[in-house]
Amino acid sequence: MTWSLIARDGDDIGLIVASKFFACGALVPYVGPRTAVASQAFCNPIWGTEGRGRLETEDATAVIADFSSRDAGQAIRQAHMMDAKGQFAAHTGADCVDWAGHLIRDDHSVAGNMLTGLDVIEATSDAFQSATGSFAERLITAMQAGEAEGGDKRGRQAAGLTIHRGEDYPWLSLRADDHADPLAELDRLWQVAQERYVHFTLGVPTAKAFSGSPTRDHIDAAIAEAEERRLSEGRPSLSQAVEK
Repeated sequence: MTWSLIARDGDDIGLIVASKFFACGALVPYVGPRTAVASQAFCNPIWGTEGRGRLETEDATAVIADFSSRDAGQAIRQAHMMDAKGQFAAHTGADCVDWAGHLIRDDHSVAGNMLTGLDVIEATSDAFQSATGSFAERLITAMQAGEAEGGDKRGRQAAGLTIHRGEDYPWLSLRADDHADPLAELDRLWQVAQERYVHFTLGVPTAKAFSGSPTRDHIDAAIAEAEERRLSEGRPSLSQAVEK
């Protein structure tokens, strides 16, 4: 029902997913400070919740082997994951609906099922490797390349993007749960996030800085600079917010 991409960019951990399935961004991605799991097909969320923690100290290959041996439904499961060392592993059950499969590269993995073919995950991987721009942009671009090759063979409905920056909570978490072009919607949301949201995160507390930023002067300055740059480039705001 789904294909997804897990990638690492320095300390950033990203997972992006798309599917002809409602709210795939709710049940597929499980990302931690240094680890990530995508549980899909007939997903088992425990692969995600348990795996996210175990991958901090265990190898991805060992964790996924344990899950597939314990799960009586492993033949209809698909998952791929990254451990804290940046190593990837994947499982595609024998009874996942065609086309189903996965690939692993040095800095990312892609897996999918119910796809139009192998070209979907290969195009996703190739596009991620060649894409430029921010990490979020590269993830979205990669999935759009997979969509252009056919994507989910049933159509489009939902997508989700999560990026962690070394904390238990996400730095960015975007979802389009029911949309005619969910990846385009994620791209719009990312554009809107850069107007204010990503600058607000400059002051958010962390495990090492419990209070975060006690003032917002630098946040306000970053927001103002971003707005000035957007206006000077003639780019309208893509936000759908309603002002009072």
